[in-house]
Amino acid sequence: MNALELISKDSLKADAPEFSVGDTVKVHVRIKEGDKYRIQIFEGTVIAKKNGGISETFTVRRVAHGCGIERVFPLHAPVVDKVEIVRKGKVRRAKLYYLRNRVGKAAKVKEAIR
Repeated sequence: MNALELISKDSLKADAPEFSVGDTVKVHVRIKEGDKYRIQIFEGTVIAKKNGGISETFTVRRVAHGCGIERVFPLHAPVVDKVEIVRKGKVRRAKLYYLRNRVGKAAKVKEAIR
């Protein structure tokens, strides 16, 4: 193994949650304001997951006040405190970029019954 792989194995989170594209999640993000930290919750639908290992990221989309907001979170970063799964989605695609063009109920993802 090279040095980069050894360093990245130490940085991986052991308690990374198992979620997939289409799931609705709550991402607890640690935000620094001055010298204090607080937790901000970003809730939305996972529309993409990329890569694997230390550089794994996922994109969460939500609509707030009629405006679509997307944030890309690195899964193993210390900024992401935890990820809660609100509900499982039933999708047939790996990337849900088509939801950007949908409005209202058409932008919803069906819930998977498990």
